[in-house]
Amino acid sequence: MVRPYEPHIPKDVSEIMDPLGFMMFASPTFIDGTGYFPSQNIDTIFLQLKEGLRLIRRKLGEERYLELMEMSDRMRAHFEADPENKTDDTLKGRAIIHEMEELLKQKVRKS
Repeated sequence: MVRPYEPHIPKDVSEIMDPLGFMMFASPTFIDGTGYFPSQNIDTIFLQLKEGLRLIRRKLGEERYLELMEMSDRMRAHFEADPENKTDDTLKGRAIIHEMEELLKQKVRKS
């Protein structure tokens, strides 16, 4: 019996880097090819990211938090527009991942 996938919600900046790294390799569908997480999909991975950002909202500051949330929404739109990875939308979504990582690294350096 396969247990339902429950995404791990990141609790700090360094933990948020993990799903971003996974997103880079598993985009645009975020389906787990190993079979360990058969229920993982675009909904669960973006839930994980957004809830993690919400948990560290105070640490990020309101302006950076809102910017990261907006970037997350744009990234998802790109991945949904290119589910078969045949257009530039997946590449645009991955570029946003890099931007998000840089913003988060800046926050870590300032802390």
